[in-house]
Amino acid sequence: MKLVCLSNNPSKPCFVLYFKGVTLMLDCGLDLTQILSFLPLPLVCGSRLSQLSDWLLATEKFGKQGEELSKELKECSGRVFVNGVLEFSPPETRIVDLSQVDVILLSNSSCMLALPYITEYTGFKGSIYCTDPTLQIGKQYMKEMVTYVDRVPRTKACSLWKNDNIIKSLPLPLRDAINPKVWKKCYTLQDIESCLSRVQVVGFNEKKNIFGALTATSCSSGYSLGSCNWVIHSDYEKICYVSGSSTLTTHPKPIDQAPLRHSDVLIMSSLTQTPLTNPDSMIGEFCVNAAATIKNGGNVLVPCYPSGVTYDLFECLSGHLDSCGLSTVPMYFISPVSDSTLAYSNIFGEWLSSSKQSKVYLPEPPFPHAELVSLGRLRHYKNIHDMQNDFKCPCIVFTGHPSLRMGDVIHFIELWGKSATNTIIFTEPDFPYLEALGPFQPLQMRVCYRPIDTSLSFSQANKLVKDLRPQHLVVAESYTVPPVNVSQRPDLVISSESSPITYKQGEVITLPVKRKFECIELDPSLAALLVPVEIRPGSAISMVNASLVVKDNKYVLEPLSGPEMKKTRTGNKPVKPKSYIFGSLNTKVFVDTLSKQGITDIKLEDSDDGSIIHLPNDDTLIQVEQGSTHIMCGGDETVRIKIRDTLLQCLQKL
Repeated sequence: MKLVCLSNNPSKPCFVLYFKGVTLMLDCGLDLTQILSFLPLPLVCGSRLSQLSDWLLATEKFGKQGEELSKELKECSGRVFVNGVLEFSPPETRIVDLSQVDVILLSNSSCMLALPYITEYTGFKGSIYCTDPTLQIGKQYMKEMVTYVDRVPRTKACSLWKNDNIIKSLPLPLRDAINPKVWKKCYTLQDIESCLSRVQVVGFNEKKNIFGALTATSCSSGYSLGSCNWVIHSDYEKICYVSGSSTLTTHPKPIDQAPLRHSDVLIMSSLTQTPLTNPDSMIGEFCVNAAATIKNGGNVLVPCYPSGVTYDLFECLSGHLDSCGLSTVPMYFISPVSDSTLAYSNIFGEWLSSSKQSKVYLPEPPFPHAELVSLGRLRHYKNIHDMQNDFKCPCIVFTGHPSLRMGDVIHFIELWGKSATNTIIFTEPDFPYLEALGPFQPLQMRVCYRPIDTSLSFSQANKLVKDLRPQHLVVAESYTVPPVNVSQRPDLVISSESSPITYKQGEVITLPVKRKFECIELDPSLAALLVPVEIRPGSAISMVNASLVVKDNKYVLEPLSGPEMKKTRTGNKPVKPKSYIFGSLNTKVFVDTLSKQGITDIKLEDSDDGSIIHLPNDDTLIQVEQGSTHIMCGGDETVRIKIRDTLLQCLQKL
């Protein structure tokens, strides 16, 4: 059993698992932090971003080549950015043959954004499974991103800066860009439709048979609408994959821990990206900062995704504004998919927490934003052009993209950035907010960083692992050491009774799970012929001569056919062995018995899998493992017969 990690970011995971002849891909996360190296896509031509100067040191450092390079790189407040088509960093797929991947299992909507790169641009021909909310909300995430990129087209693809002799001399963070030569342009709306048409939806606790060899079952992870963990098991082995989970009480259905207990291997990813903050306190501070800005006559800008925590922000902020007497302050939600995401949140009632579900049956909308929309307090638009006649200040604007490299958020930063009365509040933990703000400096508006990450904290993850009691734990290498900025916090690591197995991008890990048993069925006609004999109270055995038939990864013992039957009979009587040998070899007894047979020069060594017995004088090596014994004899027939007879003597007979 092997595991390959294809992602450089454990919060946007992508794995390939080889298990019992089946190749499974676990998640297809897309790490978007690489787009921070690029200039934003401004909505308005002639904006300040369009007038930035070329990188002045390009010619000085690289001569004639620098003239071309200066057209690719722009400088802003001491930082250098790529002035070209946005490029994304998909999972590292060069180390696996994607045409051999049988199944892709998706955990949640934020871990599937790289899926079109896999299905549309490789030889992948397998099946894809996820829950219905994951499919629909993930589709909205993809469509929003593609719409943002398409509506401000850049035709220039920059590649000169990626050359090895150039990139090592560039300023940070470009110098530390990871594999920029494999970055790809954004996929298209047609790619999304083609990709998602291949997805098969599943419900919680629904079992999907994979080629008769494995069964995959999804169970609620409590992170977002429809988010799940996966349990992959054969007849005798069980692998659990925990990704994007939460033990907090929010709007999704709570985490289901029971199916995850007592696994052979527990693979864990997507823990909190903000281990020093508490989601509840961050939401409280978010509301306080937003209300304070409104009281001072300023506007609030919230870069956000179109789903997830955004629903909770609408609910908490509207209640806080009511308590502050600011009920008339409008909230604007601007996204190409705003109407769809708000609608989906209200129709996926069975995937919500029990408190939200109870409202569905009253009937009432499960989320308060439905009422806010009907009252006109929350107004949603596809883009800023649709809201020109309905825009009032002061206000609160929720819009994308959290990276500040695309979307309507760029226009609002340029519009409000020169006034210190306005505030931009970062709530998404995926992007370093100072790097995101780089192209907009100098900025006068107030900046608040209040990241809200409901994923498992390290203490919650350690408690979960203790409750689940897996035999082996597999986590990202970065989870086993404290974060760099708080290296003196040993509590901010994953620990378990036995040292966890770690992974990082590009590594192939052999998981310590050895298959010992396989389930074999008896054909009914063969079972009817058996005559069990009781050998001791409660235990009976029966001898079987049969054909082992393997089909669709199922093993069946069937009665012998005519030609096979003749090989096992002499005349009309069946040929039976004199005795049946069974049991494990006791090496100490075996060595003592060999000594009695006149073989005295014996060396016994322990190995990882058993024992090695060396007979130097007789040029013989005996390797004893669990379930098998290998004898390599130098050619003396007398010695071979002695070893054989001794071995048979040391085993149990029936």
